Amino acid sequence: MDSRWGSLIVAAALAAPRPVAAQGVVELGAQATALAADPGSMFGGAYGALRTSLRTRVSVAAGVGAVEGSAAVRGELLLHFLLNPTRRTGVAPYAAGGVAVVGGPLDEGYLVLTLGLESRPGARLGWFVEAGIGGGARLAAGVRRRWFPAGWSN
Repeated sequence: MDSRWGSLIVAAALAAPRPVAAQGVVELGAQATALAADPGSMFGGAYGALRTSLRTRVSVAAGVGAVEGSAAVRGELLLHFLLNPTRRTGVAPYAAGGVAVVGGPLDEGYLVLTLGLESRPGARLGWFVEAGIGGGARLAAGVRRRWFPAGWSN
């Protein structure tokens, strides 16, 4: 092999992106969401997320609840930005944005923007609270269980 090709292969291998330790962090939990709007609504359900990098997370939430006394469902897809993703004690802030859909007496779609606090984002279990907008003033709270890949310093 020509030494130029060998040097190029070695340089490419050294420059190749390495997996971030946060990739592969999986989160599952439960979430309750209340919306102050006309009409108001409440939902409870499941939450799941995958951290796509050290500071980003993609989450999906699905819940059942009521709008104007009638059964309804709500789904959310959010992208989160974590400020202190490895913190093992205390609380850490994050911001999230995405979309929500509601089915029931009102079939609607919404943009969602929220700010949140979560306890111990670098530990296996923690709670969270969020305030924002998305179909009205939005409050959400719940718990998250996390599974970390090998090499994560938790």
